[in-house]
Amino acid sequence: MKTFITTIILLFCLQTAFSQTHIIPKFIRKMYFDRDSSKKSSFIILPVLSSAPETGLEAGGAGLLSFYTDTVSKITRVSNIFGYATFTTKGQSRVSLNTSYWTPQNKYHLTAGVSYINFPFNFYGIGNNTRSADVDRIGQKRVKINLAAEKKLTENLYGGLVAGASHYSFSSGQPNGIFYTDPQVYSRSGGSNAYIGPSLSYDSRDNNTYTTSGIIVNTYFEFTHGLFSSNDYKGGFFNIEYAQFFKLSQKFVLGIDIQEQSLTGSQSPFFLLPALGSDEMMRGYYNGRYRDRNMLAGQTELRYRLSNRIGLAGFIGTGEVFHNSFSFAELKPNYGGGLRYFFDVEKGLSVRMDYGVGQKNPGESRQSGFYIGLGQAF
Repeated sequence: MKTFITTIILLFCLQTAFSQTHIIPKFIRKMYFDRDSSKKSSFIILPVLSSAPETGLEAGGAGLLSFYTDTVSKITRVSNIFGYATFTTKGQSRVSLNTSYWTPQNKYHLTAGVSYINFPFNFYGIGNNTRSADVDRIGQKRVKINLAAEKKLTENLYGGLVAGASHYSFSSGQPNGIFYTDPQVYSRSGGSNAYIGPSLSYDSRDNNTYTTSGIIVNTYFEFTHGLFSSNDYKGGFFNIEYAQFFKLSQKFVLGIDIQEQSLTGSQSPFFLLPALGSDEMMRGYYNGRYRDRNMLAGQTELRYRLSNRIGLAGFIGTGEVFHNSFSFAELKPNYGGGLRYFFDVEKGLSVRMDYGVGQKNPGESRQSGFYIGLGQAF
C-alpha cells in the first residue's frame, strides 16, 4: 500500500511539473521534460541514495547517453552509453560503464562493459530451497570486463562472438556460517576466469527501447577457463532468452519473456552459478537468494501507455534454479506492477519503477523488492 501511494504521489508530481516547466532550470527541463521529436542525442542523470547498517550511507548516480549513429535512416536502432557509480561512508563502492552500439542500418551490434564492485552481499547457500535464517553477509570485490560483437547475416539474424574476463575475491566475518560450512560452495576465496564463445540472435522488434511488436531470441555459449594456479576451473556458461511482443491496441502491449541458463564443468565456482532474481527477471527476489547450476524462468508483462510521458505495467512470472532435474512443483511465483516515465518520447526511453512480490516461505516474511531503473525490464 505504501508503494502504491508513493507511485500515485509521484504521478501527480510529474503531471504538475509538466504544467510548471517554466520554473524548472533549463538543464533539468532538457533532461526530463523537453518534447524534442528530432533524432538528437539525449542525456539523463538519476541520483542514488540509500542506507544500510553494513554500508552506512550510499550515494551516487546513474547516467544514460542515448544517440543514433545514423540520423537519416528510419531503421537504425538507438545506441547508448550507461554509467553508474555509488560510494558509501564505510569505504565500499560500485562503478560500471556499459555501451550498446548499433552501426548505421543495424549492420553490426557491439556491446562492451567494465565494472568494479567492492560491496557486501547476502549469501544463503546453494539450491532452490535456501532459508533466510542461514543468511551469511559476505564481503565481495569484483572486476569484470565483457565484450560482444554481432554481424547482420540476414534480415533479422545476427551472429558473432562474446568474450570477457573477471576476478572475484570474498571474505566473511562468520567462520561458522553457511558460506564456509556448505560443502557445495566451491572457490570460496574467489578466482579469475576468462571466456570466449559464439553468439546468435534473431531480432524482429519494431523498436529496441520500447517494443510494441516483434520477437528477439538471444543465445550464446561462453567457453570458460580459470586463470592462474589458484583456479583450474574448465567449463562453460549457456544462455538463451526468448521474448515476443503483441500490440493489443494503441495503448496496450503484451510482452512474454523466457530465459534459461546453465553452467557446465565439475566443481563450478559458486559465483558463476546462475542466480534467480533481479530488476529484470523474477522481480521480488533478492538476486542470489537462490542459485544453482541451472536456472529457468519466465514472465509476462502487460504495458499500458496512459500518455506520451506516463505508462503503467503489471507482470506475473515463475521460475526456479536446479542442479540436475527440473521440477514443476519447485517453481516459485512472482507478480507486481509499476510506473514508467518516458523522459525521451522519440526514442522510447523511460525511467522504470517496479514493486515485485515473491514467495512466502514458512516462518519467513514474504519476499519482495522495489526497483528503480532506466529502460524496460525486457
